[in-house]
Amino acid sequence: MKPLRAAAAVPLLVCLATLGALTAWTATGNAGTPARLTVAEGRVLIPYGTESTAAFFTLRNTGTADATLTGVTGPPGHRAMLSRTADIGRNARRMEMVRAATVPAGGTLRMTATGLDIMVTPPPRLAPGDRLTFTLHFRDGPPLTVRARATATLGGG
Repeated sequence: MKPLRAAAAVPLLVCLATLGALTAWTATGNAGTPARLTVAEGRVLIPYGTESTAAFFTLRNTGTADATLTGVTGPPGHRAMLSRTADIGRNARRMEMVRAATVPAGGTLRMTATGLDIMVTPPPRLAPGDRLTFTLHFRDGPPLTVRARATATLGGG
């Protein structure tokens, strides 16, 4: 019976030692912090046509873990999707849907007219200064509700 107890004691002691080391590592702050996201008020372009418009936000992550933006919900009656402008050669570009985008740990994800944005279709009727509400959805975190102010250009005009 004694050899069986000794054989069972070794894995138990290894598990306890590992658990103690992980607890100490976490308690000293070495395990990192989850993503901590902030989003300033964004911009939504006043549409010139009837097909779509785009919204843009800057997301900051002060945590030590990446955050993954997986989708967006737009104002009622309008579909909002993550999209990106892709080069297809010979000075031509096309828009493509994006499944997810990373907000890097300690970094920023800046949406732009030539990169990642939020496509809104059909475009809402907007006047300069109007605000739209969007909800950004993340893989491992709660959604964030954000607002975008309508402008004629991304410069704020």
